[in-house]
Amino acid sequence: SKNIWLFQLLGFTFSASSNQHNFHENSGLALTMKLLNSLSTFCNTWVERSLGALGIAMASVVILQVVYRYVLNNSLFWSEELARYLLVWLTFLGASSAYHRRVHPGIDLLTSRLPDSISTALSLLVHSISLCLFAVMIYHGTLFAYFVRMQISPAMAIPKWIIFSAIPLGGMLMALHCLSFIITTLSGLRHHDR
Repeated sequence: SKNIWLFQLLGFTFSASSNQHNFHENSGLALTMKLLNSLSTFCNTWVERSLGALGIAMASVVILQVVYRYVLNNSLFWSEELARYLLVWLTFLGASSAYHRRVHPGIDLLTSRLPDSISTALSLLVHSISLCLFAVMIYHGTLFAYFVRMQISPAMAIPKWIIFSAIPLGGMLMALHCLSFIITTLSGLRHHDR
């Protein structure tokens, strides 16, 4: 009963008359796929909201700097640094959102003409290679953020680990989306085989 409530909270549906049947039918790969897809979509929703706020904040800081510099003739010492660090966060969070929506540039001239089985195998290969890249981002990004943990930014005195933690966080989000794509592709293969 508690498990079914949790799955319903995550968006899974169970009929009242056959809870056990539907639970076993959705177990394994299908349940993992639904869980990962739900988590991936949930994280991306919050990332996109954060991107909106970060974008507005960065634009506001830049506009404020222009007004202070050219209208009031009094430059803000911290605005350029803050805008640069907001751009770092926008870049890595934006990359994860673009990956989730599958809007990164790609060349499908060859894969669009291949049979479905080969195209699917190539898709799995690309996602697996991408997952390795995201693992590198997470590992080395975490090491770098730890390495600069005692340093602060010159103008605003922000700890640099906060700035550079965008790298492993972006890697974790993209790895989550990548795992969701891999499981969804594998689930499609299972249904195709039946």
